Amino acid sequence: MKIITYNVNGLRSALSKGFTDWLAEEKPDVICLQETKAQPDQIPTLEFEALGYRSYFFSAEKKGYSGVAILTKITPDQITYGMDIPAYDREGRMLRADFGELSVVSVYHPSGTSGEERQAFKMQWLDDFQQYATALRQKRPRLLLCGDYNICHRPIDIHDPIRNANSSGFLPEERAWMSAFLESGFTDTFRYFHPEEPHQYTWWSFRANARTTNKGWRIDYCIATPEVIPLLKDAYILPQVKHSDHCPAVVELKE
Repeated sequence: MKIITYNVNGLRSALSKGFTDWLAEEKPDVICLQETKAQPDQIPTLEFEALGYRSYFFSAEKKGYSGVAILTKITPDQITYGMDIPAYDREGRMLRADFGELSVVSVYHPSGTSGEERQAFKMQWLDDFQQYATALRQKRPRLLLCGDYNICHRPIDIHDPIRNANSSGFLPEERAWMSAFLESGFTDTFRYFHPEEPHQYTWWSFRANARTTNKGWRIDYCIATPEVIPLLKDAYILPQVKHSDHCPAVVELKE
């Protein structure tokens, strides 16, 4: 079972850059999308159906903003839209699909780059998300939390940790949250297989030729509960895939 997370930074933009052809070639069983920036009536679901995917979208109330989706070849038993927290659900930040005992979440953590107000919103989200995920794993122990976390965890996950020490996404308090979250019983599946592999990133600024020179950040994760660890087969990223300023991150599970 191949599961991908991918911040497409506007699904319609990604579609114009060959996303559908790539999806047909890559053939993930499940793909979690973030930052779809589209309302349901703006999404060509028939294109995905032609490839064998059912599609589920949870859009932000604000048009052209945020939004998550799950496309799946496996029919889910249940889809859960949002977290029942209105401040977050209005922004379309979380969507869950249950497949038997396995639950796959597409989540889009807020960015704090636009200023102090959104950084405070992000920090509150992180507290609330941890509580939500901790409670969810009691009900759904076999859980994969896939998405854009907008946090680089360690210096190895960012091209220039010194100059970015005070940048949102690499702030000490954000990194401390990620450490505490993982230590509470969640596993970064990429680092499970590649514990010290450097220069592995999932996002690059559009500015200063950053992608060509691989000056990136690893902020997209597939995070697993202990019950999923025995199922893990591999985890990796696909930096050559370019429909967005992010690239896909992949986790493969055993049959």
